Amino acid sequence: MPVRSIATLLVTALLASAAQAADAVGFREIELPDKVGDRPLHVSMWYPTEDGGPTIPAGENRVFYGVPAVKEAPPTRKPHPLVVLSHGYGGSWRNLSWLAGELVHQGYVVAAPDHPGTTTFNRSPVEAAKLWERTHDLSRVIDALTTDPSLAGSIQPTRIAAVGHSLGGWTVAALGGARFSTEQFTQDCKTHSSPRACGLSGELGIVQGSATKLDGDLRDARIAAVVSLDLGLARGFTVQSLEGIHLPVLVISAGVDIGDLPAKLESGYLAAHLPAATSSYVEIPDAIHFSFMQLCKPGAAALIEEDTPGDGIVCKDGGTRGREAIHRQVADMIIAFLAKAISPQ
Repeated sequence: MPVRSIATLLVTALLASAAQAADAVGFREIELPDKVGDRPLHVSMWYPTEDGGPTIPAGENRVFYGVPAVKEAPPTRKPHPLVVLSHGYGGSWRNLSWLAGELVHQGYVVAAPDHPGTTTFNRSPVEAAKLWERTHDLSRVIDALTTDPSLAGSIQPTRIAAVGHSLGGWTVAALGGARFSTEQFTQDCKTHSSPRACGLSGELGIVQGSATKLDGDLRDARIAAVVSLDLGLARGFTVQSLEGIHLPVLVISAGVDIGDLPAKLESGYLAAHLPAATSSYVEIPDAIHFSFMQLCKPGAAALIEEDTPGDGIVCKDGGTRGREAIHRQVADMIIAFLAKAISPQ
């Protein structure tokens, strides 16, 4: 799917949007117990509802805006496609909540887990070092929603997509069939400049010669399309596995390099080795890595700096456009891509 096809897809999405019912956004949170080990998951879900009750700003806190939603609303009866979201290192389900709201208005059910160990309020070193579990987290979410329609409604099993940002972008790529090589990644860190990705290798359990689970097949055959937003750790994926992915894949990168996660060496590497016929690569010139996170409230950067100096950058963008405009562009591209990639059969 060449980049030039995005304009055509946008028209398709607009036509599809016009046909959508004006359902409201339902929202609920659940805890998924781990039947195998000790990795319970907190999962947030957004879904179409006909409930016109009062809304809450789901996902809002003192620095970020939330998404207006009807809490614990009953889902609509008709089946819907599913999109699972994966947050970045140190993030949470809230980070892509802005996109979840957009997708629900297009008729999707959306679900996002907090990945234990790499989440804002769960930084367990033991869980963080199990990088391969991130893909399993998303598979568990799919299991739950496809088998229990009471959670967010009935799911169309052939129309499931995954969207991830940063380490979440890595997660969804692996879920779609990309195979990681610990040896390749370790060697690459000696010769290329991707400081953030290489610097996290120890925390994420990327230890040469000891990460057999990470080097295994993490694919979930139910995933029909993947969207990666400014991912990291891409250079650990083998060229052979990327060339063998024939799912539709949309890779979006940030054009402004903040100095430690160069898009050309990360998203660019992914895009260079995916089949041209089924993938698209778009670089947003005025976006930085954090532009894909939710909207910041006025004064949010200062508040963040008070708590964790240096982290106020998560509320900054790279040009004259505000984050809301960048989000609009990203949402339109993703909506257009999904409208074709997992269209009704």
